[in-house]
Amino acid sequence: MSLKITDWAVEDRPREKLIRKGISTLSDAELLAILISSGTRKKSAVDLGRELLSIVNNNLNSLGKLTVADFRKIQGIGPARAVTISAALELGRRRKLSEVPDTLQIKCSKDVADIFQPLLSDLDHEEFWVLFLNRSNRVLDRMKLSQGGISGTVTDVRIIMKKAVEFLASGIIVCHNHPSGNLDPSESDTKITGKIKDAGNLMDIQLLDHLIISGNDYYSFADNGLL
Repeated sequence: MSLKITDWAVEDRPREKLIRKGISTLSDAELLAILISSGTRKKSAVDLGRELLSIVNNNLNSLGKLTVADFRKIQGIGPARAVTISAALELGRRRKLSEVPDTLQIKCSKDVADIFQPLLSDLDHEEFWVLFLNRSNRVLDRMKLSQGGISGTVTDVRIIMKKAVEFLASGIIVCHNHPSGNLDPSESDTKITGKIKDAGNLMDIQLLDHLIISGNDYYSFADNGLL
């Protein structure tokens, strides 16, 4: 039977350890234990944190993809604790996203991936986003165009062009994710890219790239000579 955290030496308890030694001294399991708050009769909160990490092979990126329902599969993690963990992971994503300034100048596909991976890499459904750029390739704004299911989303080229005109954009970059993990562009991906490029050419708005995001990797149409 696991000892309760209250039976541990004070300096070894996660909350007290954080206060005394700093947050960087805590393990991933100890950080989760603070969110979990308390354990069960047989397991401490740290034990529950370790069990949670074990189901994703101690990979925090994989942990970020779990849902509230996934967390609740672990005995001892109820609705409130599952929601708390999910909320903390979402705050981490939003913090990473907020680090990208809207005045960023796009110089390569990696710059685009850095913007969209925090938004898209953990999703279990597809989303289609547009980045609007001025003549210096600086970001004017970004917009989620549509959200779909596991295997696809609907893209309206007219809305993209309408918004590009409203922002007085000289260029656009589109991006969507593949929850399946397959980075290869589908036939529909290629077709919609062609439609957006053709519509942009008519309005003097250049399609600079189309990125497909999956996990920590991405595929660039421009890098692969498809634009």
